[in-house]
Amino acid sequence: MQIATILDNNANIYPTRSALIFKGKILTFSQLRDYVFKLADSLVNLGIRKNDRIAIYLANSLEYIYTYLAIWSIGATAVPLDFMLTEDELVSCILHSEAVAVIARDKPSVRPERIKQRCPNLKHIIVSQEKKGGFFNFEELLEQGQSSTPQVKTEDKDYAIIFYTSGTTGKPKGVLVNYLQLGAPPKAMSYFVDLNARDIALCAVPLSHLGGLVFLQSIVFLGTTVVLMKRFVPLEFLRLIQDYKVTCFWLVPSMYYAILQLKEFESFDLSSLNWLVSFGAPSSAEALRRFHRHCPQANFINGWGLTETNAPTVVIPMGSTKLESVGLPAPWIEVKVFDEHDQELVIGQVGEIVVRSWVVTDGYYKDPQATALAIRRGWFHTGDLGRFDNEGYLYIVGRKKEMIKVGGEIVFEPEVEAAIYKHPDVAEAAVIGVSNDFRGEVPKAFVVLKQGSTLTEDEIRYFLRQHLAHFKIPHYFEFTSSLPKNRAGKVEKESLRSRD
Repeated sequence: MQIATILDNNANIYPTRSALIFKGKILTFSQLRDYVFKLADSLVNLGIRKNDRIAIYLANSLEYIYTYLAIWSIGATAVPLDFMLTEDELVSCILHSEAVAVIARDKPSVRPERIKQRCPNLKHIIVSQEKKGGFFNFEELLEQGQSSTPQVKTEDKDYAIIFYTSGTTGKPKGVLVNYLQLGAPPKAMSYFVDLNARDIALCAVPLSHLGGLVFLQSIVFLGTTVVLMKRFVPLEFLRLIQDYKVTCFWLVPSMYYAILQLKEFESFDLSSLNWLVSFGAPSSAEALRRFHRHCPQANFINGWGLTETNAPTVVIPMGSTKLESVGLPAPWIEVKVFDEHDQELVIGQVGEIVVRSWVVTDGYYKDPQATALAIRRGWFHTGDLGRFDNEGYLYIVGRKKEMIKVGGEIVFEPEVEAAIYKHPDVAEAAVIGVSNDFRGEVPKAFVVLKQGSTLTEDEIRYFLRQHLAHFKIPHYFEFTSSLPKNRAGKVEKESLRSRD
């Protein structure tokens, strides 16, 4: 996978077409190539070579895009780190990845001086936006470099990315993504939803996460135009759809609910939208249906996948009404459901979802134990629980940690959340299991109400009797003003569990 060659080809095929739009600035494919190659040249002049690891600590920006592509153009390995990480977390990832350089934005809680002191392996610190003595400046490197095509040949099995993800286990793991797999997400998107060069996609997901990276991959591999947001702001998100005639986007369910809460939602012209996708939670079906009432011309799609499987892995077909399902796998991906003995289960039975394909990660960086635990006999064990219906559609039930054992009965947290979301007064909800002397465990729900709602615990409990068996109805309800979320918009249940 020669990224520099692809960028060259894109610039030659459609030099004046918009590749990126950020804060009103439009960047063509030709300009994108030139900026990327200039930065790549400067990185080479600093002594950075093929397979070297370069950490990225930036908010969504054009600099982030240039950095990713420059790293890949010289055959190095990007280590994208969430811009909300603390200094201790940042240092831990830099040391573990053995990064030789970091490109970072200075901020009060994370200073490059301290990073340099704590990370002796770092040869270079490149600071964006601000000139600081003793450090390279990103803008100057961009100006000094030459825009010639880098002459580096990458192999498919070379590593393009190390994604640090804690998932639900708490301990960060470095997910390896090779150069061949860089083409996996756009290949899946073009197959599932026909994402192509005619589309204008809106990215509000952090580029440090796979969900955000897919937008960048779509620019490179499909010629898609991307409108980039620094961070997700619901009202601004709607304005950008209207102003730039956005045709598609993908978000996690909590972002849909944030948009739906806006009183201005119905006043925006969303007629340009062709399709939108929700990834990450079984509760997304209700969010998509609510959204669809105000945007009937668009296809609403649910899907699933992990960083380790270079998502999307399964997606429901365009036009399908099975929004509770996450859909069917792409033809080059095998997905099955196994029991605890790694034996395949029959249709309708719930077990762990496993995946086998060239899109699956080779493992976790410097963690053979975690790799051996996750990849067994060629199958990647996702930790997600699911089942298939008789048409081959996959349904996510929850994660292993999201099973609540109530007096011998199994309750899945996402199923309870999906039922709570059906109430029109509910803005957000999350369910966890808490200990109980009589039943062992019982569900507890954290509920965020829509503004002005006076919904009571008795009223929501009565409502849930119409949708859930009695043992699945939460034993406790806690009404709160917000739910803790990570930068990708997913609810942090570990934070909720720590409250109890």
